[in-house]
Amino acid sequence: MKTFEELGVAAPILKAIQELGYVSPMPVQEEVIPYLLGQDNDVIALAQTGTGKTAAFGLPILQKIEVEDYQPQALVLCPTRELCLQIADDLNDYSKYIDHLRVLPVYGGSSIESQIKTLKRGVHVVVATPGRLLDLMNRKTVDLSHIRNVIMDEADEMLNMGFTDSINAILAEVPASRNMLLFSATMPQGIAAITKQYMNHPKEIVIGNKNEGNKNIRDIYFMVRAQDKYLALKRIADFYPNIYAIIFCRTRKETQEIADKLIQDGYNADSLHGELSQAQRDYVMQKFRIKNLQLLVATDVAARGLDVDDLTHVINYGLPDDIESYTHRRGRTGRAGKTGISISICHIREKGKIKEIERVINKKFEKGVMPSGKEICAKQLFNLVDQIEKVKVNEEEIAELMPQIYRKLEWLDKEDIIKRMVSLEFNRMIDYYKDADEIETVDEKSSRKDREGGRKRKAEEGFVRFFINFGKTDGLYTNQLIDLVNKCVPGKVRIGRIDLMEKFSFFEVEEKEARRVEKCMNNFEVDGRRIVVEEAQEKGEGKGKEKERKRRSTAQKRFERANGKPGKQSFGDKKRKKK
Repeated sequence: MKTFEELGVAAPILKAIQELGYVSPMPVQEEVIPYLLGQDNDVIALAQTGTGKTAAFGLPILQKIEVEDYQPQALVLCPTRELCLQIADDLNDYSKYIDHLRVLPVYGGSSIESQIKTLKRGVHVVVATPGRLLDLMNRKTVDLSHIRNVIMDEADEMLNMGFTDSINAILAEVPASRNMLLFSATMPQGIAAITKQYMNHPKEIVIGNKNEGNKNIRDIYFMVRAQDKYLALKRIADFYPNIYAIIFCRTRKETQEIADKLIQDGYNADSLHGELSQAQRDYVMQKFRIKNLQLLVATDVAARGLDVDDLTHVINYGLPDDIESYTHRRGRTGRAGKTGISISICHIREKGKIKEIERVINKKFEKGVMPSGKEICAKQLFNLVDQIEKVKVNEEEIAELMPQIYRKLEWLDKEDIIKRMVSLEFNRMIDYYKDADEIETVDEKSSRKDREGGRKRKAEEGFVRFFINFGKTDGLYTNQLIDLVNKCVPGKVRIGRIDLMEKFSFFEVEEKEARRVEKCMNNFEVDGRRIVVEEAQEKGEGKGKEKERKRRSTAQKRFERANGKPGKQSFGDKKRKKK
């Protein structure tokens, strides 16, 4: 392995990075730095987040700056305000011993007037988000005619965020003779179009294989039932006492709901999503960066540009729709040569998506076994003991208090003190897991049996289990089924377990309400289709289509003999899907 000096890094920059703790170059730096120090070299670098990309492009472009010429000579484009600020800070650190070199971050959400004033005074490197840079170009306040190096960092993210037109407009204004470096974690179609239009025979540098996952990251999935997802999340968080993680959710609503639940349950958590103001975002992100928060619940869009090196875990509260998003999520842990864990809490319907991700990242997922309450409590207790062993004691500060403390506790022996200390810290957790049901992980076979209704299922004590002839293909989900029962049956009905199948479902109600529920619901229809509700059998409940057809036929004959037309109801205003 070469040193930074052998790669050609100049003395002032070398001194600065040594003070920052840089010892030897990372693979992407070793590949990119010598090439960028040359002339007329366009580069496409495919590397995961956290592999040392900023130094890979930052050191050579700073070294090639002519400080006497106070005009923008290097342009770095990046997708978010947060990443823009992070890159600018790093470049300022690297150029600490280059006198008068100026780096300007240009981004939305801050005063454009102050950015214009700084540009007029003269800068050498502009780090910008596309939208704000285009605004400055339209105002004729930034001159790109002297740009010698253009860097696009997280290019795939910029395309995903819809910056294609802005990027094209910006690149059309820079000299054709400039060098261009494009960094991306993945290689989507849009990247290929940019390279073809704006790059001249680029050298492709791949760290690992294309789209391949970081080998320092373990990919684990837990297959659980939908109603157990949040409980599974709590167990995972409890099983790793020193967890420092981002929990990714699909929507803003889900993000806020999960964060609120975690906070209510005593976790050090907060949310990050698009409905927060910029001031709220900055406050939450600052708390997370300085580790005042252990868990940050975020959407993909909100977490873009959040640059944190020490994440122990990334938790997917359900897999994202596209594989590139998963690659970016997992790339936030296991950075700078450290190890990390990417955990996915999945439903059986996401089994195929796991296999697709495995194929793309060329890496197998581990199937996780949900930790028991006993295992979690043991892990937490031993972590406490470890902290006690390692705690730094300030003898001088506590010396005058110790005699009183000794007198107060002298009636207790060592074992009693240890027991009380442990109980004081963990009684709540021990009590919670003592009474908590274990979470059942789902395998493909058992889930298939469950979906087909072939598995025996007894109603909970005090409840009656009913079959209903609507399922998920009809747009029926848990909240719609509850609404449907409440609309059809007057008064309050306590509903127990709900099992949704594709073409029919099961639900439980209290025994005292059972006959009333059956009678009332069989007097209604949904979108012209009669509701059929019958008590489910313990054995063979729902043996496929034939069983459902017979049930429906029997119920329809009963309705035809009855007087009066059934009432109409709906759930969620969703129409039944047509085959």
